[in-house]
Amino acid sequence: MSNTERTFIAVKPDGVQRGIYPEVLRRFTQRGFKLVAIKLTLADESLLRKHYADLQDKPFFPSLLSYMKSGPVLATVWEGKDVVKQGRSMLGATNPLNSAPGTIRGDFALDTGRNIIHGSDSVENAKKEIGLWFKPEELVESKATLASWIYE
Repeated sequence: MSNTERTFIAVKPDGVQRGIYPEVLRRFTQRGFKLVAIKLTLADESLLRKHYADLQDKPFFPSLLSYMKSGPVLATVWEGKDVVKQGRSMLGATNPLNSAPGTIRGDFALDTGRNIIHGSDSVENAKKEIGLWFKPEELVESKATLASWIYE
């Protein structure tokens, strides 16, 4: 299968508290992506500063840190054909008001500051983010038995 890659998808504290994470897992699974790692965790400031290093100079950065530390995060890794691009499409626009119905943000969020979910924006960032949130031994290598029914 060509273009198989991995992405990091995190259900943010608002999505966990609102109970939206089962729907996120369902959508990615039904789309045909394989779950490689999953954990419910409390992100500490050190991890979040590394994860959001590109945003540290933005005026909203302190509130972003506070929000991300406010409750559990469901961290996941998914594998599949073009999963980074497809995952971002499934999430919808960063500003939920610009997200199409049928996307996760379009269906469940109204405010950019409470937009439910994070998804890697490139293969390179996915590798970095997966490495920040998971140890190598936490990534499960397995053969997806349904792969022949999903991919040509």
